Amino acid sequence: MAKLRVTFTFVGVQVQEPVIWQLSQKFAVKTNIRRADIKDDIGWVTLELEGEEEVLNQGIEWVRSTGTEVELVTGDVIG
Repeated sequence: MAKLRVTFTFVGVQVQEPVIWQLSQKFAVKTNIRRADIKDDIGWVTLELEGEEEVLNQGIEWVRSTGTEVELVTGDVIG
């Protein structure tokens, strides 16, 4: 199993969409929210994703296809 730390950024109506839940339903990816800040029209969430490397890559590409910005995170995400 591979692990990735990522930050998803949502803008506008994307804030209302259940992208993280859909990711876990469409792909065999375990999600663990580490930090988040959500407002009415913008939000971000930093997650740890766990799964097979190929499945993680497919899941991240799917998230990007929704218009959500995806950034890989390095270092400690708690703090």
